[in-house]
Amino acid sequence: MPERVAIVGSGFIGRAWAIAFARAGREVRLWDPAAGAVESCLATVGGLIEDLASQGLLDDQAPDAVRGRMRPATDPAGALEGVAWVQENAPERVEVKRALWAEMDRLAPADAILASSTSALLPSRFTAGLEGRHRCLVCHPLNPPYIIPACELVPAPWTAPEVMTRAAEVMRSIGQSPIVMAKELDGFVMNRMQGALLEEAFRLVADGYCSVEDVDIGLREGLALRWCFMGPFETIDLNAPGGVADYARRYQGLYEQLHESMQRRVDWAGPVLETVERQRRERLPEGQLAERQRWRDRRLMALAAHKRQARRNIGD
Repeated sequence: MPERVAIVGSGFIGRAWAIAFARAGREVRLWDPAAGAVESCLATVGGLIEDLASQGLLDDQAPDAVRGRMRPATDPAGALEGVAWVQENAPERVEVKRALWAEMDRLAPADAILASSTSALLPSRFTAGLEGRHRCLVCHPLNPPYIIPACELVPAPWTAPEVMTRAAEVMRSIGQSPIVMAKELDGFVMNRMQGALLEEAFRLVADGYCSVEDVDIGLREGLALRWCFMGPFETIDLNAPGGVADYARRYQGLYEQLHESMQRRVDWAGPVLETVERQRRERLPEGQLAERQRWRDRRLMALAAHKRQARRNIGD
């Protein structure tokens, strides 16, 4: 019998995790305290699964087979019964998570891993008082995880090393690429890197050096073309004849000169926001955001399909 997982909270992130686990053959039980939330989730996933099938991203499975692995649960006890993994997707409020995690720790099997999708809260803030705190961690995805494989595994100070090892194995078994952190840190890895880039993006626009679209072109048509199949360290390793050490010798001085001017913060919600909002709404009216989000996901699916084929034909 396939391993069973529980999805606690069935909004955008919860439904995305449900698809990722169900595609990998897991039985998925969904529970949400909000009335009608699970039913809405199950009604929505059908179209998303069809989109994945159209790009060959269901691993030769029928869409109905993937959908059929998802079931609603009427209460937390029913959702957590017999599970090997619990993925919590509650609001980013520590008091909500503390109460919910106490219930999860009480109801889930003793050997089940408890994971949170939080992108903003350290696991130590809501797992400290739990009897089973050794099996608790953050598993933070980039959304949606059924298309974007990177996820961050973040331990609390008391998370057992063997739990982190098991968690990484589970994520790899469902097609994810885990970033296994050695200890917790505000922002984890991905938000800290993304935040550094966004700080500079807002600064460039606020100081009048370029437009919002110019910044997006620099990423979309420039840096991201390399970054979509190799990271910054591999990029610089390949951008100098002698590799990463050669790159550091050649270019550290340039970045050292830039560093001082990159330390000043711009208030994202200050005057620059009017500029960013106006330029974005000129390119995309607010009423078209949902349609464009669907376009984004389809483009990501196409990119994921291309990367799979390129991996087979060219190699990692």
